[in-house]
Amino acid sequence: MVAMIPVAVLIGLLVIVIMLFGSDALSGGSQIALLFGLAVCVLISMTVYHTPWKTFENQMTKTLGDVSVTLLILLTVGMLAGSWMISGVVPTLIYYGVQILSPRFFLVCACVICALVSLLSGSSWTTVATIGVALLGIGQALGISEAWTAGAIISGAYFGDKMSPLSDTTILASSSVKVDIFEHIRYMMLTTTPSILITLGIFLFAGLGHGGEGSLHIEQYTDGLAATFNISLWTLLVPLITGILIARKVPSLMVLFISSILAGLTAIILQPHILCQIAGDPSLSTPAAIFKGMAITYYGSTAVQTGYDALNDLVSTGGMAGMLNTIWLILCAMCYGSAMVASGMIESITRVIIRWVRTRLSLVTSTVGTGLFLNLTTGDQFISIVLTADIFRDVYDKEGYEARLLSRTTEDAATVTSVLVPWNTCGMTQATVLGVPTLTYLPYCFFNILSPLTTIVMAAIGWKIKRNRN
Repeated sequence: MVAMIPVAVLIGLLVIVIMLFGSDALSGGSQIALLFGLAVCVLISMTVYHTPWKTFENQMTKTLGDVSVTLLILLTVGMLAGSWMISGVVPTLIYYGVQILSPRFFLVCACVICALVSLLSGSSWTTVATIGVALLGIGQALGISEAWTAGAIISGAYFGDKMSPLSDTTILASSSVKVDIFEHIRYMMLTTTPSILITLGIFLFAGLGHGGEGSLHIEQYTDGLAATFNISLWTLLVPLITGILIARKVPSLMVLFISSILAGLTAIILQPHILCQIAGDPSLSTPAAIFKGMAITYYGSTAVQTGYDALNDLVSTGGMAGMLNTIWLILCAMCYGSAMVASGMIESITRVIIRWVRTRLSLVTSTVGTGLFLNLTTGDQFISIVLTADIFRDVYDKEGYEARLLSRTTEDAATVTSVLVPWNTCGMTQATVLGVPTLTYLPYCFFNILSPLTTIVMAAIGWKIKRNRN
């Protein structure tokens, strides 16, 4: 099939890039692979199907316009990560967290905490960028693998994102097929509840096997943090106010920006010595050095010396500049996805899949497969959700199945698996924020892996799946 050629080219190039660059694949190689895939798609469409260039240009303009807020959020996440670290917010959370949380129950606690925060905020991105970063540091201090910790953080964050009425993906999935959002959430509980319970069971079992080898790390981390930062409970006012803003349903971009500003003021008051160290210019007066250090914290990379190499790595940040590779990758992924949509190749491929639909199980499995495929090929979960709903809406109606089955299956497939794709906007963002490559944390994101499998099992059983007799 001609439509599969750009996909095959992209997958082949990405395999080569990952083999050659490993965890550095997102620093440039993957972007080049996406641009070559884009070029092949456009070349075939214009020469074989005579698609005018203006069609591609219009689709790219629309898609990049839709993703502009996402790019602003990413830059603000960079500000937040730097300011929360340098202000002492994250160090304080780590300092007290390693003394309170038991290594044996840390993974399950991390998953539950992220699930609650994400449920309240409706945003997995906000959850991972705030409490997720702190939990990753606590996990490192407890001697727990960063891959396991990242898996617990992401599993919890995407559970809350998926089940929250405030989540944009939840609203999009339900509204795309005209299902009441609360009916959509209630119906998702049938597949989501088993997935999260199994996930928590796995993290509990894995944590119980953890010994006391983290005690030395704990002492080093607490001593290093106390000697470097002004550890104070006053710093926790920043996450407290952030939580209040989230509870009041303030938009994510505003929450992240306000939180960054509050953290910056906290750094000026409580950590001026660190800001002067970051400025690195002894000729400056103290106020000027503090201002320069704060600016660098927001936009550039920072390195704070604590006396311990592992802790130095933990408290270093990339600021807004650290998000630029991710933004570059998102732009390339969006352009590739736009070309695939504008050329009609995505629709051609999914129409072939629909031809195999014969039973309830094959219908749901095809929907799941389409959501996964679109996450791989378009690089964006929002595009995947909308296209999956559009493609299967008439099929579900023709077969007499309730629209809520389509909305649930779409979210079980497209929303939670997006973070497992290295070149998808979600995969790129979480890997950058946590500093853990997508392919490293992927095997431990049990909730994200189980969700599409559970929805297929439920389709095979037929539990609570009814045909519309009207």
